[in-house]
Amino acid sequence: MQIDTPVLILPGIGNSGPQHWQTLWELRHPQWQRVNLGNWNGPVCEDWVRALDVAVQACSYPPVLVAHSLACLLVAHWAHRSTIVPKGAFLVAVPDPQSASFPATAHGFVPMPMAPFAFRSLVIASANDSLGSLAHAKHCAIAWGSTFVDIGQAGHINADSGHGEWSEGYMLLQRFMA
Repeated sequence: MQIDTPVLILPGIGNSGPQHWQTLWELRHPQWQRVNLGNWNGPVCEDWVRALDVAVQACSYPPVLVAHSLACLLVAHWAHRSTIVPKGAFLVAVPDPQSASFPATAHGFVPMPMAPFAFRSLVIASANDSLGSLAHAKHCAIAWGSTFVDIGQAGHINADSGHGEWSEGYMLLQRFMA
């Protein structure tokens, strides 16, 4: 990894708490930046897209985007609208906005852009994610031109599903960034 490569942490709805792998990785790398997307509990896609655009434009080099859950959909919407090309996107636990479990407080994330990204991306999915099926995540990965990784029975790949530090994910990110 280029030493100057900025890393932008993009949490999903509710922001990532103190035991979430995104927070723990950010503590390990103080130079990484969590993007303040604004309203964490009632997100509006357009507002999140604007916040991400400002954060990416502020980077001195193309960043790697590390997104979890709803932030994966944010990256798809942002990529569809932006002419800026990041170094890559690491997308974990893509939720299905058409599923009954999709947060009702999230607005504007449908329809979801299903066009290939102009940058490298990796979609990591779990076979028993309550917010999105493996088939949905794979469909997104194919549409976006992303590499797809199925990590088995891993829930929503967050602190609530026991992932904490998530060393397997950290190794996947290191390989992705290399």
